[in-house]
Amino acid sequence: MKVKEVAKLAGVSVRTLHHYDEIGLLIPDQLTESGYRVYSEQNLEQLQQILFFRELGFPLKKIKEIVTSPDFDRLEALKLHEEMLVEKKKHIDTLLQTVAKTIQHARGEVHMSHKETFQGFDFSSNPYEQEARERWGDQAVDESNAKVAKMKKNGQMEKFQEDMNGLYARLAELRHTDPASEDAQAAIGEWYRMLSQMGSYSAEAFKGLGQMYVADERFTKNIDNFGEGLAVFMRDAMAIYADQLPK
Repeated sequence: MKVKEVAKLAGVSVRTLHHYDEIGLLIPDQLTESGYRVYSEQNLEQLQQILFFRELGFPLKKIKEIVTSPDFDRLEALKLHEEMLVEKKKHIDTLLQTVAKTIQHARGEVHMSHKETFQGFDFSSNPYEQEARERWGDQAVDESNAKVAKMKKNGQMEKFQEDMNGLYARLAELRHTDPASEDAQAAIGEWYRMLSQMGSYSAEAFKGLGQMYVADERFTKNIDNFGEGLAVFMRDAMAIYADQLPK
């Protein structure tokens, strides 16, 4: 199949396929004398794998490492995709239930507890672990994962998650105020201490994390579920707080 046919079939742009070729992620098996890319059945299978990984939020650099590895097992990868997508579906279903109940609550038809209001929001795991490793190194991320695993083992994770969601809600109430204000800095200080339970954050790392909240649309979308503009507010408040931390 030629590039336009593959693009139409897979729902991606021709430019995307050209980019995948240029970075060595998906190289067509044939190139005609006229310079046209021709994709084989094996190329299509590999493209499906790439798009599954993209759907799950993997960066292209990591996808290339995985699919070009001599140890790559397509069937094993498909099973992993299935497991991760099932978990993602459960998460989305929970959020949809929360939205539906929130609509009923807004209409006065039902009452929602604070816990029910934030059902489905989970910021205790890190879906952007690869980016974190690239920014702050394997040791920092491994230490953080170990702390989270210990909290889960000790049954502390649910309470921690509730506290985290409650703090997000509190910060959302403050998002229209000055991020340098006493209340905003007190709340962001709690955020710093809460994050420090899962890992060690230098002033630079804490400020960098806040910048990622705005630079990465995935972070922005999740955080702004608590209130539009919260990600920007947290970035600014975290930068101010970080400047006061010991260097």
